[in-house]
Amino acid sequence: MSKKKDSACPCGSGLDYADCCRRFIEAGQKAATPEQLMRSRYCAYRLGYESYLLATWHRSTKPASLNLDDATGTKWIGLEILSAPPPTGDEGFVEFIARFRQNGRAGRMHERSRFWREAGEWFYVTGEVDSDP
Repeated sequence: MSKKKDSACPCGSGLDYADCCRRFIEAGQKAATPEQLMRSRYCAYRLGYESYLLATWHRSTKPASLNLDDATGTKWIGLEILSAPPPTGDEGFVEFIARFRQNGRAGRMHERSRFWREAGEWFYVTGEVDSDP
């Protein structure tokens, strides 16, 4: 069951969700690049797909759960990719700004995420967060 019908993808790619991140989140296709994985993970946060987030998180840093259903008052409202250079071997990085509203207040999260590829599949490892970009 899709939580988001055919409309603009929340990742900001300009594509329909069905042609962009839905294929990773709901159809099981594997992201070919760290940027694709980053965009799909942003969508998963926005749309509440905790199982996808955990499945794409590297086992060395993956939390037991994320509790996305908790009423935190956070609404993700925009993603801007600042940098997504081609990966070096099996390691890649994506720098982005994600905008959100939390309890009625606007905020931004600036992160440089690190990804590893194992057996041909990309995983999120960790991110360096700059709380005031």
